[in-house]
Amino acid sequence: MGVPVKPKASEESEEWLVTYADAITLLMCFFVMMLTFAEFDIPAFEEAAAAIKDKIGAKDEPSPTEKMKIDVEDVVFQMQADRAVQVTKDSKGVVIELASNAFYKPGSAELREEALPVLDKIAQTISAPRYSTYNIQVEGHTDDEPISTEKFPSNWELSTARAATVVRFFIEKGYVDPIKLSATGFADQKPKVPNLDLNGKPIPENRATNRRTALRINAMSLKERDLYYQHLEAKRIKSEELKRAKEAEEAAKRAATGEQAPALQPEGAIVQPVPAQQ
Repeated sequence: MGVPVKPKASEESEEWLVTYADAITLLMCFFVMMLTFAEFDIPAFEEAAAAIKDKIGAKDEPSPTEKMKIDVEDVVFQMQADRAVQVTKDSKGVVIELASNAFYKPGSAELREEALPVLDKIAQTISAPRYSTYNIQVEGHTDDEPISTEKFPSNWELSTARAATVVRFFIEKGYVDPIKLSATGFADQKPKVPNLDLNGKPIPENRATNRRTALRINAMSLKERDLYYQHLEAKRIKSEELKRAKEAEEAAKRAATGEQAPALQPEGAIVQPVPAQQ
C-alpha cells in the first residue's frame, strides 16, 4: 500500500480586499461630503442624505426642512387659506408666498385685519423650537404698474415696506428673534410670470400673481449657528445682569425706608394666621 500524498494547501483568495477598499473609499467620500455640506450648504446636505437613505433602503423620515413645509401646509389647509398662501420648497429651504391682494390693503403696506390670524399662525409654526436655527428672509414684490404717492414714490418703497411690515409683525408678536430676520424689496424686477402679453397689454391675472410677499426660510450654516448661539448667550447674561440690578435697586429702596425684605417660604409650607388680639 502506497504512502498517501499530502494535499497541497490551497492559496487564500484576496478578492475580498477589492470590496473592502471600495467600501472604505465610499465611506471616506461620504464623510468628506458631509463635512463640506455641513460647512457651506446644510439644505443641500439634507437632500444628499435623503438620496443616500433612499438608495440603501433606510426608513423614509422627512428632513427638518421637509417637516417644516408639511407643518405650514397643514396650517394653510386648516385655515382655508390655500388660495392666498402658496408653500413650496427650493434648493435652499421652504418658500411661503403671500398674495398681496389678500394680505395688504390696496396701494398700502398695511396688513388686512382678516389676514392677521393666518400670518400669526404661520409665524408660530415656523418659529417652533425645532426650527430655531433657521433664518427668515422676507421679500416684497410688486407688479409693473407704477405707483407714485407721498408715502410710496415708487414700487421700490412699497415692496420694501410690505416686507418690513411682516418682519415687524413677527418681532412685535415675539415669535422670532430679530437676528434671524431680514427684509428686502424687489419692486417689479423679479416677476414670476410676464406682466404683459406679446402685444404689450396687461395681464391682470399675472399681475396679481406677481404682487406677493415671499418668506424664504433657510437653515443656518455652521458659522451662522455659532454666531446665533453667542447672541443667545449674550442675551442670557444681559437678562441676568438686569435682574440682579433690579433686585439690588429694590433692596436699596427697602434699606432706605427701613422695610424688611419679604421672608421666603419653603415650597408647600402653610402660613399660619396670626391670632387677633383680644
